[in-house]
Parts: sequence; structure tokens; C-alpha cells
Amino acid sequence: MDILHLVDRLEELFNNSKPIPLSRSVVVDENSFMDIIDQMRISIPEEIKKAQQIIAQKDRILAQAQEEANRTVTIAREKSERMVEKSDIYQSAQTKAEDITRQAQLDAEQAQHDADRYVADTLAGLERELKRVLAQVENGINALQPKNEE
Repeated sequence: MDILHLVDRLEELFNNSKPIPLSRSVVVDENSFMDIIDQMRISIPEEIKKAQQIIAQKDRILAQAQEEANRTVTIAREKSERMVEKSDIYQSAQTKAEDITRQAQLDAEQAQHDADRYVADTLAGLERELKRVLAQVENGINALQPKNEE
């Protein structure tokens, strides 16, 4: 039975009691009064138990919520750290890739320059050799011509 209902019944019993003339006292039906008191004794511990259960349940729910909040914060922090690490790793990799590309372009330009110089040197050497051979051919032709004219 609800404790407030019992308090209301007790108040009703008091209000319906007979007043003692020339005093502030009233005559209360002892059996009704004791009956309500007994019901209160039974009801109060039950109400307290319910209240304690509700408080325990509230504490358990709050503890679970706090644990979940802590877990969520930890997960978020770890995810944030991984994202920062990935970002740093990505930036580092991007910079390294740009450096490698730049160096490869420089190496390619140098190789092209070296190849052009080699070809130019080889062609110049071939030109000198051809001029020498041509001079020998012309000398040979000139040496043969005076004999043919005689």
C-alpha cells in the first residue's frame, strides 16, 4: 500500500475524531489508529526498499553511462591520433615522392645532356677521321693523276 495513502487515512481519522471540550485534544479510535500504524510499518520498509532499488539502479545506469562515455572518448582519442599519424605519414610520403620525382627529372636531364655530348664528341671524332680518310683519298687520287697525264 502507498505510504501517502496511509498518511491521508491517518489524517482523515484525526479529522473525523471527536474533540475533547475546552482542549486541543481529540479522541481517536484506537483500533483504526493502530491498524493504520501497522500498515505504515509494513509499507514504509517496502517503500524504502523500492527507493533503495531505484537509487541502486540509477547508480548502476550512471556508472554504465560513465564507462561508455570513457570508452567513447578513448576510441575517439585513438582515432584522432591515428588520423594525425596518417596525416603526418601521408605528408611525409608526399614530400618524399616529390623529392624522388624531382631527382629523377634532374637525373634524366643529366643523362640526356651526357648522351648528347657523347654523340657530339663521337660525331666530331668521326668527322675528323673522315676528313683524314678523305685527305688520303685525295692524296691518292692526286698521286695517280700525274702518272696518267704522262
